[in-house]
Amino acid sequence: MKLLLDTHIWIWGVQEPWKLSSEVARAITAPENVLFLSPVSIWELSMLTERKRVTLNQELGEWCKASIQGLSLEEAPFTWDVAAELPFTRFLLRDPGDRFLVATARVFDLTLVTADERLIEVPGLKILANR
Repeated sequence: MKLLLDTHIWIWGVQEPWKLSSEVARAITAPENVLFLSPVSIWELSMLTERKRVTLNQELGEWCKASIQGLSLEEAPFTWDVAAELPFTRFLLRDPGDRFLVATARVFDLTLVTADERLIEVPGLKILANR
């Protein structure tokens, strides 16, 4: 399965794995699954650390590099096709980060791993819910 990690799932997977359901933890560690991360999640993490809502045990760049290597994450890039998909998300979501993640999941046919109920309810989106 090709999984796109929502920002909080990525952070929890590294810093607070007990917040992951057993199903999500198994999926993230299963060798047959490919894990993707959007650059938008790095931007969101940057905003969260600036606002002191998340504390990292390393400098942001070092933490990101270590977590990307540790989880063997692939980049889910922000492309022209993803940008062209954004207008279709405007009536569903207000948060720009969420809109980018939904558009990315749709364009690259990825399953979004999230605990966000607003995202879980997006019609036609493949979801692995952390419940």
